[in-house]
Amino acid sequence: MKVGVDLSKCTGHGICESIAEEVFEVQDDGSVIIHDAERPEADRPRMQLAVTQCPAAALFLAAE
Repeated sequence: MKVGVDLSKCTGHGICESIAEEVFEVQDDGSVIIHDAERPEADRPRMQLAVTQCPAAALFLAAE
């Protein structure tokens, strides 16, 4: 599973970072960097939570 971000939609709210700070990092300009986008299947519930909680609908999960 891979987590991704559509930077054209991201508004830098930082909710994803609060859910998984080792994966998501909001930069000073409001853009998000994803560290280690390839996530183990065991991390799916937390990544799905980040996706559903994103107010800009900028995050997505993709199959490998």
